[in-house]
Amino acid sequence: MTERHDRDTVVVTDSGGSGLGMILGVLLIIALLVAVWYFTLGPGTTRNPGTTNPSTPAQPSLDVPAPSA
Repeated sequence: MTERHDRDTVVVTDSGGSGLGMILGVLLIIALLVAVWYFTLGPGTTRNPGTTNPSTPAQPSLDVPAPSA
């Protein structure tokens, strides 16, 4: 007499949520690195020279010698 073995089929599915989380994490780290670079080393570090009072005339930085007679 032969014995019959019933075998169940097990299907394992991956939800795929961890891959999306990793991609979002990498994008967040890249965005933070770009922001740090911009405000510490990049063009965001320059100060606006146009903040002086426009009614005050500019003072010369060099003295010009008077013409000799």
